[in-house]
Amino acid sequence: MSTENTIEKVKCLIIGSGPAGYTAAIYASRANLHPVLYTGLQMGGQLTTTTEVENFPGYPEGVTGPVMMEDMRKQAERFGTEIRFGIVTDVDFSGHPHKVTIDGEKQIEADAVIIATGAAAKYLGLPSEEKFKGMGVSACATCDGFFYRGKNVAVVGGGDTACEEATYLAGLCQKVYLIVRKTYLRASKAMQKRVFETPNIEVLFEHNTVELLGNDMGVTGAKLVYKKGTPEESLKEIAIDGFFLAIGHTPNTDVFKKYITLDEQGYIVTEGKSSRTNIPGVFAAGDVMDPTYRQGITSAGAGCRAAIDAERYLGELGH
Repeated sequence: MSTENTIEKVKCLIIGSGPAGYTAAIYASRANLHPVLYTGLQMGGQLTTTTEVENFPGYPEGVTGPVMMEDMRKQAERFGTEIRFGIVTDVDFSGHPHKVTIDGEKQIEADAVIIATGAAAKYLGLPSEEKFKGMGVSACATCDGFFYRGKNVAVVGGGDTACEEATYLAGLCQKVYLIVRKTYLRASKAMQKRVFETPNIEVLFEHNTVELLGNDMGVTGAKLVYKKGTPEESLKEIAIDGFFLAIGHTPNTDVFKKYITLDEQGYIVTEGKSSRTNIPGVFAAGDVMDPTYRQGITSAGAGCRAAIDAERYLGELGH
């Protein structure tokens, strides 16, 4: 019989390989849960697209995202985690054990599942945006704003996140453009007040970014269109060194939504401060359940919690 059709049984299955997944793996393997971790499409998660990480404890000189994730992977493997390439394409959480399909063919039954599939930042979809990703284009001001001290940057978006990122960057940068495609901000009144009272933030209402400008060193400017599709339409260029997207994130939860309770944005809902989902034995950690903080360190902490919750759950089952 083909091994592809053989159902593999594991005690603890971890889905995702960012800080949450790897930290869960470190804790789970040290607790003798013999975890198997599937990396997903992007081994190491979003942090592998980040050049310099300076705000993760333990790296006084800073570290690149890929190196940090490689360190976490090695640490998880050191304690016995089995790390595999593969994507979860289907799940059946209707009974116990939990059934998971990898790459459309391999079947796994797991007593406990930790979901750490992360979230993907929404981008505008410009070719130049892709070209300068990690070279001036960022989706996290808290992560990357420090590199733009004293420089000019732009933030795209009109909601609370965009306003928060703009005011945060205003404390570091010389000038912050807030590019808003509508005639108003969607943010709360308090956030709007902060933006309008910050002297080095310039709000550009009814503007759309059509192209990013730059060279081998990175972003140097942005080409904007004002009042697109109207008789008043005009082009404008701004000189910037950093371009920050704040138009939302999409949690990677589609494959789980049939069974797992999600909020209106698609993030996994967990019970209180725990990592427990609505399905006993299924836990969630990191950006897939955290629309608020979205930091490597908070994801790592959530991964720790998920592994401890899984260990206690398995202990109660007598595994």
